[in-house]
Amino acid sequence: MRGKAFVILSALLLCSSLAFAGSRKISKDLQGRDPSSQVDVIVQFDQAPTAKYHQKIMDHGGKLKRELGHFKGAAYSMPASELEDLAKDPAVKYISLDRPLRGSATTSWVLDYHNETINSSNAWSQGLTGAGIGVAVIDSGIASVSDLNATNVVYSEDFTNSGSPLDQYGHGTHVSGIIAGNGSNSTGPNDSYTFKGIAQGVNLINLRVLDQNGAGTDSEVIAAIQTAIQLKSTYNIRVINLSLGRPVLESYTADPLCQAAEEAWKAGIVVVVAAGNYGRDNDAGTYGYGTITAPGNDPYVITVGAMNTLGTPDRTDDVPASYSSKGPSIVDQVVKPDLVAPGNLIVSLYTPPDTLNVENPTHDIPTSLYQTNGTSAASPAYFILSGTSMATPMVSATAALMLQQNAALTPDQIKARLMVTAFKDLVQAATVTDPTTGQTFNEQADIFTVGAGYLDIQAALASTVLAPPAVGSAMSPTASISTSGNVVLVNGTSVLGSGSTTWNVPSVWGNSIFGGTDALTGDAILWGTSNLTGDAILWGTGTLTGDAILWGTDSLSGEAILWGTGSSVSDLTQLWGRPKTQVDANSVLWGTRR
Repeated sequence: MRGKAFVILSALLLCSSLAFAGSRKISKDLQGRDPSSQVDVIVQFDQAPTAKYHQKIMDHGGKLKRELGHFKGAAYSMPASELEDLAKDPAVKYISLDRPLRGSATTSWVLDYHNETINSSNAWSQGLTGAGIGVAVIDSGIASVSDLNATNVVYSEDFTNSGSPLDQYGHGTHVSGIIAGNGSNSTGPNDSYTFKGIAQGVNLINLRVLDQNGAGTDSEVIAAIQTAIQLKSTYNIRVINLSLGRPVLESYTADPLCQAAEEAWKAGIVVVVAAGNYGRDNDAGTYGYGTITAPGNDPYVITVGAMNTLGTPDRTDDVPASYSSKGPSIVDQVVKPDLVAPGNLIVSLYTPPDTLNVENPTHDIPTSLYQTNGTSAASPAYFILSGTSMATPMVSATAALMLQQNAALTPDQIKARLMVTAFKDLVQAATVTDPTTGQTFNEQADIFTVGAGYLDIQAALASTVLAPPAVGSAMSPTASISTSGNVVLVNGTSVLGSGSTTWNVPSVWGNSIFGGTDALTGDAILWGTSNLTGDAILWGTGTLTGDAILWGTDSLSGEAILWGTGSSVSDLTQLWGRPKTQVDANSVLWGTRR
């Protein structure tokens, strides 16, 4: 087993160096482009760009598309033939494609009981509602619905050039309802269950970056993040919710989306990000491991995976959602997700006929689900979605509650406290069946599936432990191989998994998640010999030079490394999409898996 563990992490580490092979300042998905084509790019500089810096791109036949605030870069359109020359400029740090991204919801109805499983009522009994805390929802917009108080949405801006910040897709409204819905459409003498948001008193800052089809770009999201930073003092923005993402194509240290998220974190804003919905993806023989998406791969942010409540208020029977993306992150091997929250079949707000409703009419819920005298007629106010998108706002809302209780908490302290107090006595292994397709999936609660455990609002609010206030004190660790062949955490200056009494590995990650004789540090390295992968190593059945390596079907020296079986980054069978799907096509990002 020692050899297998070594192969796994060695392969991952080798991928880190391969990711920057060739033109180190140009992202892989830009290399090999038709020289005669125009490409939309994000150029990162050594400082926030001035007119002089914009002129550098214009001198290469480009034009400015979008200023990105204080972010050390901007969005441009330019000839692909000029990329190499531009990269030679010492002021240019990195050039990447302005990549598309999508919301991370998948689209059969049952009460999800998420408030019960994460102990929301404890906050309410203390009078905590998140009042006075600004939460920026960077998503598809927020519709005008009665379940959101008129005073909830205090600012709106559109970054999609559609002319309106109102939600036409349905995703952002659903996310916002999980955070702040007041339950007015399910509160009354004939209602048997009320669908309430976790932090009903927060101020929502609506920053629309996804269009009516749920698609957007890096530059739109970066511009929205910059706006949230600029408006931080005006609206007391302490939390950003990012229930969206796209594939990881380089180290988080170069990825512009990750760098923008870090900038918000360093400005004192808690950044909460969806892990992604690729836990079922076994195209590369990984059983969904290594599928965390950007910017959830960044070690500063809080990355959230999804749990399935199985339709009961008892959290002890809950299991990881089969679609929830698993770590470690590719390129950097960051241990993700950081924690999990309910994400399966979550009931929240919508405004029919938005796009998600039109495309997924089976996700309408009957009024009988929450009304004593209800019928089979579709609810005009509530709708079901599944995905890490739905789990993410539960953590964002919890952060707002914690900040109302103690405004002095830093983003790192909130992250550390959420992780150390997460519920860790989880079902260790389960078989999950998709009710629609009949497919079965074997799930297990390990550090790359559930992180530090299951969100527990009561425990988080009761905790008095504090990480150091310094930025980066709660960075997610990376995974590595010790000299004895064990998988270990590399922390640097982070407290998570350190040797101190409060922040040691069992305290943060739990004995059952990271420990024992059949887990990460035991004699049966990584996953053992009788579980999901059996005797085969986690990432495939071959070796570093075999036919079934890390991500594709060629060897590490072949043309189809890292992502699939094609001959180039823009023409391959990717981890994220369909055969021969382009990196910049909308279909590769999140999909609609349940």
